Amino acid sequence: MNTPRSINPNALRHLVVAWLAEDIGRGDVTTTSVVAAQQSGRARIEARASCIVAGIEAAAACFEVVSEGTLEFKAVVADGGRVEAGDVIARIEGPLAPILTAERTALNLLARLCGVATETARYVGAIEGTDARIVDTRKTTPGLRALQKYAVVVGGGSNHRFGLDDGVLIKDNHVMAAGGVAEAVNRARTSAPHGLRIEVEVTTLEELDQAVDAGADAVLLDNMTPETVAEAASRSGGRALLEVSGGINLDTVRSYAVRGVDLISVGALTHSAPAIDLALELEHVARDGTGE
Repeated sequence: MNTPRSINPNALRHLVVAWLAEDIGRGDVTTTSVVAAQQSGRARIEARASCIVAGIEAAAACFEVVSEGTLEFKAVVADGGRVEAGDVIARIEGPLAPILTAERTALNLLARLCGVATETARYVGAIEGTDARIVDTRKTTPGLRALQKYAVVVGGGSNHRFGLDDGVLIKDNHVMAAGGVAEAVNRARTSAPHGLRIEVEVTTLEELDQAVDAGADAVLLDNMTPETVAEAASRSGGRALLEVSGGINLDTVRSYAVRGVDLISVGALTHSAPAIDLALELEHVARDGTGE
């Protein structure tokens, strides 16, 4: 499992430049028309709903890139902190134009990452006291994977594979292509890079037996009932790490966590987490750039 605790600043800047270019295009014509070049100001980013904060670095990077380092961004709450509606998350001070130009991109990123962290925290809380862990999937938004997976960790979850080169996960289509579970595992054992964990998805207890007997390191129990999962845990006898996935939600996740599994993967953490309502509000505007 990969569990990043920070975002690579060079990679982040590269992404932010592209996202800002998408929004700004040939220029922020509204701000250029209305805001004087010498004006300065102070603003706050505040939560409109309770959430776990994630993505402070991404938001700060948006203001830094647009202002070319002339804005001062101060986080009031660090990633992982919980805020309530009305709480201030960060303050920005300096030239007014780049504050307004970067506003939407910064808020979009921050809102979505806070949403992922908050949704993850709900799932983690729902299985508290069990031995299972909540993990994410590759069901991420293209271009946002590293940030979304970072937000999962901030919310208390763990990361599954980052990409196709990060581990062997034999899915149902791979099984069909190979002609069966055992054959698929055997092929992976022979051909996959040394040291990578080999995991295979199964849909029946018979396939579970085949996977374990073939020497799979981990087995993904797909769309099984909690009762069937309990039987799978008993039959595997600890010979392979067990992961469950498919149709699991906040109402049912604990019923799986208590059945003896190691991991519960939830695609909804990244593909369906609702964005948190955030706002940027100006607190002060200087008319002549002097701060007065």
